[in-house]
Amino acid sequence: VQFAESGGGLVQPGGSLRLSCVSAGNMFSTYIMAWYRQTPDNQREDVAVIGSAGSTTYKDSVKDRFTISRDNGKNMVWLQMNNLKPEDTGIYFCNTYPAISKYWGQGTQVTVSS
Repeated sequence: VQFAESGGGLVQPGGSLRLSCVSAGNMFSTYIMAWYRQTPDNQREDVAVIGSAGSTTYKDSVKDRFTISRDNGKNMVWLQMNNLKPEDTGIYFCNTYPAISKYWGQGTQVTVSS
């Protein structure tokens, strides 16, 4: 199982992006899933987590701006990012929570800059 991310780009502060992640596996519905952010100094942190039934938790710095969601029938998870800030810049990955190293995809770059 590996995850493939898409939807990143360059956006001005205050803008929005919606990231998508698709899984090729058949166990997706059983996984707790998360979006992770790798910052320019190569620190990787989880920013949003969603349980198999849809419960969610967020890193404090993205609460009320980011929304994680999933569709188990489509093997997909999304991250809606609003009111983006320069400190949101990074490479975004999806993976299980906790992450399984062999499942990392290529990620999608998000750059927030004027």
